[in-house]
Amino acid sequence: MTPIRSTSQEPLQLVVLISGGGTTLRNLIERAADGRLDAKILRVVSSTARAKGLEFAREAGIPTVVVEHADFAAVEEFSAAVFDACRAVQPDLVVMGGFLKLLKIPADFAGRVLNIHPALIPKFCGPGFYGRRVHEAVLKAGEKTSGCTVHFVDDQYDHGPIVLQRSVPVLPDDTPETLAARVFAAECEAYPEALRMIGEKLPERI
Repeated sequence: MTPIRSTSQEPLQLVVLISGGGTTLRNLIERAADGRLDAKILRVVSSTARAKGLEFAREAGIPTVVVEHADFAAVEEFSAAVFDACRAVQPDLVVMGGFLKLLKIPADFAGRVLNIHPALIPKFCGPGFYGRRVHEAVLKAGEKTSGCTVHFVDDQYDHGPIVLQRSVPVLPDDTPETLAARVFAAECEAYPEALRMIGEKLPERI
């Protein structure tokens, strides 16, 4: 497999945001470690200390910061704390990996925050559409195709310019679990590809 590399001499510098199990984070860690993704994860920021994904970061020696969503009364205050944690390490991009909380994107991070959603936006997205709920809704609707979407993040859930999408078939005997596994396999390829595409367009890092 051809390695994914940015055009800069330095690897793409990332902060990853998580809220739960960290499977997307684990994929990025593994691909960065084996050379399929030319990136360095500078820090992992979690919206809860209970996120299992924090263990993947610690095992990989990646510094972690917890910004407890419950500690903030307003989305603006929570967002400011999250981006302060990002800003401290000066990443090229902030990558959401199962980050379930709404953020307000500050001006200095506009066009630099990415999310991956386990459906083909604009279908099956927005508040309440995450994890198993997405795949249940796809099956209930009788869709023949699902997939994933990588997009830039704005101030709405699952909204913002689309970078790329990958489709997968929905099979007649699918359950939410089997469909989720097929979609996640597509996500594992789509997110690194999107990072490569964006990395090629970023200014050279000195």
